[in-house]
Amino acid sequence: MAGAEVGVDQPRAGLLAVPTSGLRHLGLPVDQGEGRSLIHQVVARGKVLVEPAVGQTGLVHQLRDARAVPVAVDITDHESVRAAADQAQDVTLLINNAGLSTQADVLTADLDSFRLEFETHVLGTLAMSRAFAPVLGRNGGGAVVNVLSVLSWISITASAGYAAAKAAEWSVTNALRVALAEQGTQVTALHVSYLETELAAKVTAPKSDPAAVARATLDGVEAGLHEVLADDFSKQVQAALAVGPEALYPQLAGRPALI
Repeated sequence: MAGAEVGVDQPRAGLLAVPTSGLRHLGLPVDQGEGRSLIHQVVARGKVLVEPAVGQTGLVHQLRDARAVPVAVDITDHESVRAAADQAQDVTLLINNAGLSTQADVLTADLDSFRLEFETHVLGTLAMSRAFAPVLGRNGGGAVVNVLSVLSWISITASAGYAAAKAAEWSVTNALRVALAEQGTQVTALHVSYLETELAAKVTAPKSDPAAVARATLDGVEAGLHEVLADDFSKQVQAALAVGPEALYPQLAGRPALI
């Protein structure tokens, strides 16, 4: 799923891109397909270079540029988030893509796994957004992109912790959109299911091209969209919300599950 395929641990560190002109971006982990693709789009559109968090050096090595400014961020550490915001005073676009999945089953997983999911996806995203809201406001409003998931709208028992956290992150995103509108900050949510990356190599369900998703995301920001639904399954699940549980969970009536 977006930001963290189900069952795959991912780093919670963010990264910063500070160009001499154009957009400034913070919040992307670079070692995952979607993060890499978003970064390439940022570079292509804003003519910037990104510097990854601790231990992620491959992409920056490929995109050498003296304008890179590294900022290591643990989004679950409030002091780390605050320090990043203090350093990155020219950011105009915040992309919250850092995340993880603990594969927390709804009946058997340790509750600490659920807490980690919420600390990361919900409180981490909220902390980053709060810290950078004043920065964005001073820089003309800018935008926040929160990389959510189709699991914001539908749950699966085997990864209930991730789905619950993404649902809560969606709610927080909606609240942020309203709260930040007054200062002219756009808040865009990205919803997507599986991506065609090495992390989802064993997944047999349809998968989206990360580069296409990245283009759609930044196109959506430029168009002022509140939400970007990057694949047909996300659109199908969103439509099912209006119908009810019977549409989201057909297995309750003995039919095949959607996911």
